[in-house]
Amino acid sequence: MSKGKVLILGSNATRIEIKGGRWGATGQYLNETVVPAMAVIDAGYEVVLATPNGEKPVIDKASDAPAHFGGDKAAYDRAKAFYANDPSMEARTLRSVIEEGLDNYAGVFAPGGQAPVVDLMQDQDVGDVLRHFHEKAKPTALLCHGPISAVAAMPYAREFRAALIAGDPDKAAEWAKGWQYAGYKMTIFSSTEEKVIEDNILHAKIYFHMPYALTLAGANVT
Repeated sequence: MSKGKVLILGSNATRIEIKGGRWGATGQYLNETVVPAMAVIDAGYEVVLATPNGEKPVIDKASDAPAHFGGDKAAYDRAKAFYANDPSMEARTLRSVIEEGLDNYAGVFAPGGQAPVVDLMQDQDVGDVLRHFHEKAKPTALLCHGPISAVAAMPYAREFRAALIAGDPDKAAEWAKGWQYAGYKMTIFSSTEEKVIEDNILHAKIYFHMPYALTLAGANVT
């Protein structure tokens, strides 16, 4: 018998804004999605993957390699097969999950890759989910870029993100008021790591780094 359900927040973003009015390819990281999902299932829980539009997340090509599994080709192959074929990796819409009810979920998890920076951080349904788990004091796990999804719980998440893109920190801080996670200690993908992606994968600069955004919102980023 299942111990309960764990909700995985998936992203539908396949491109991210880069400076100069251009876009770069992005997606969700394979290892950050599958390894935790398999561990949760092994622990006796049911996994439900949900995205804003109900489509399965596109895996970031940068993560689609054995190198992200410690060079273990067998582990990589298992992860690929799990993501492609396991029923738990068939996505549904976040709205349908919310309407069905969140009370029977034991926790929520958001993996990384840069994709959540595009859609999850400003998605109303993600905000509804995170506010529910916060109010019920249930576990909320956010990995790598995943913590940027917490911005969705702001009353004005879209406006906050737009201000970041516009380079207006004062306006962004104003839109961040009332955020349920203000003052929380958080760890997220560092600016040093982000610069590696900018230099070697995107070959361009993104509009904001994650520690800057969360600090501006009121988080205590370490």
